[in-house]
Amino acid sequence: MKLLKDLHHEYVFLRRIKVISDEIARQMPDGVKVLDIGCGDGTISKLISEKKAGITYEGIDIMARPTCAIPFKEYDGEHIPYPDSSFDAAQYVDVLHHVPDSNFKNLLKETMRVSKQYLVIKDHLWANAFDFQTLKFMDWVGNAPHGVKVIYNFKTEKFWMDTFEELGLEVVTWNKSIPLYPGVFNAVFGRQLHFIAVLKKKTP
Repeated sequence: MKLLKDLHHEYVFLRRIKVISDEIARQMPDGVKVLDIGCGDGTISKLISEKKAGITYEGIDIMARPTCAIPFKEYDGEHIPYPDSSFDAAQYVDVLHHVPDSNFKNLLKETMRVSKQYLVIKDHLWANAFDFQTLKFMDWVGNAPHGVKVIYNFKTEKFWMDTFEELGLEVVTWNKSIPLYPGVFNAVFGRQLHFIAVLKKKTP
């Protein structure tokens, strides 16, 4: 397991945080105050703020890390500990597929309570059984060595779009071409299994 963890860190993790931070910085609206939900150690958010001037971050997670690169609070995974409209935007990076269906939409509603305008999501898509099994394998490799529970709650593009509509969100940007892996590996593990979306509250 240690060998798997070390290989993943060297060949996947370091490239992943660079590519994701590049892509989110490119899509993120200017000058926003962002809450990173499930922020982990805050590295991706810190990189985004360094790549795009005027963006500030705070983070929350269900588990405190020894250190966090952004200001951090621990929370219970359901109730976000901030008043209404405390942030311009909220962000999830590979978090929502760890949330069970029983809490999925309620958490997103709670998220939009604290966000004035935007929701930024990096997560996964699947369209067939091969896609789903590929995502399961990637999720296990990326999380199991760290003791993170995996529930494989991946969603289809239709589910995402229906959920955005239900929450009163319009798509500002939707990117499924994210070069997370080097060379030929992206043809297997990249494809269009990953997306980054910026959503905006619809005007009443």
